[in-house]
Amino acid sequence: MPLTDTTVNNLKPQAKPTKDFDGGGLYIEVLPAGGKYWRLKYRFDGKEKRLALGVYPKVTLKQARAKRDEAKDLLAKGIDPAEQRKATKAAESDTLKAIYLEWFAKNAKRWKESHSVTISQRMESNILPWLGARPINDITPKELLTTLQRVEARGATETAHRVKQVCGQVFRYAVATGRAERDPTYDLRGAIPPAKAKSFASITEPKEMGALLRAIDGYQGSYIVRQALRLAPLVFVRPGELRAAEWAEFDIERAEWRIPAEKMKMKTPHIVPLATQALAILEDLRPLTGAGRYLFPSERSESRPMSENTVNAALRRMGYGKDEMTGHGFRAMACSTLNELAWNQDVIERQLAHAERNKVRAAYNRAEHLPERRRMMQAWADYLDDLKKSASVIPLHTQKSPL
Repeated sequence: MPLTDTTVNNLKPQAKPTKDFDGGGLYIEVLPAGGKYWRLKYRFDGKEKRLALGVYPKVTLKQARAKRDEAKDLLAKGIDPAEQRKATKAAESDTLKAIYLEWFAKNAKRWKESHSVTISQRMESNILPWLGARPINDITPKELLTTLQRVEARGATETAHRVKQVCGQVFRYAVATGRAERDPTYDLRGAIPPAKAKSFASITEPKEMGALLRAIDGYQGSYIVRQALRLAPLVFVRPGELRAAEWAEFDIERAEWRIPAEKMKMKTPHIVPLATQALAILEDLRPLTGAGRYLFPSERSESRPMSENTVNAALRRMGYGKDEMTGHGFRAMACSTLNELAWNQDVIERQLAHAERNKVRAAYNRAEHLPERRRMMQAWADYLDDLKKSASVIPLHTQKSPL
């Protein structure tokens, strides 16, 4: 007698598994623990076999019958439904999306959360909707190029290049795990025009630098933000490194800020020699935040650093537009000016923690140049003081409401 929804719903577990048949080989098995599982009993090549059709109530009686009928149709064509399912699963596991997710899971453990989010957004927005369901070994260079050109067409050429790089890593992972024969991104070299280099807005003219420094000293917003603004030109680290600075990283006696590798873009430890002016800022700041973890904690929670937009927002409130000055611009300011002041380029580059592509220069850089870097950082701080004192006029930029 066929099953009904009421009958299935009222089935109770027994001491041993029980089976209740619906017809056509379909039955529901109730386990002692209470689980109810749909099964299909059938014969293929003279052998009795079983096929799992899902778990009740997620799979209803009606849905189970539909799955039974699909399996019967395959049997009528001489196809074993169990083998067909295995083949389908194998094909699905070899799609670009499946292999990308596998690659992502293996690598995301060692990435910063922000990097993981960026990679995920780039692939999910630009590649997976068009190529995600395709078997990775079937994707041709032309198909991939067509997809990347969609990104390029909206003016995001740099994003197109970065997405291509991620795709290359996924394809090479597929090759290494035996699911693709080659990486088609190799055939796309030169197919996408180079991205126009973007530079962060920065002030590099001495008179304007002095005006900016005086504006920072007169900043009317948060005291913590003002100290971050004052420290930024003296250390010229990346904005993310500045806002995440921790008191434990500072050795006041040695006048050094030692940034651990995991916080650095190039994943190598970095030393920032501290001029006397930088040490004075730390001394002023310590009574306010020294008992906590971060030099510049978030206003909402001392357990987190200030947000990534805080310094830029403060510059905007001082009247500096995004095309005039940014938090990252302090690095360009120091790099440009120190080169003009004839400091050793290797010393400047090492202090900026730039990647060194020249092997000879890279080997030289491993010596750290610390003595000369100390002299440079103090001379730089003194130079900034001189610029700040060079005019007593109030800068033209008018401060807006406090941050």
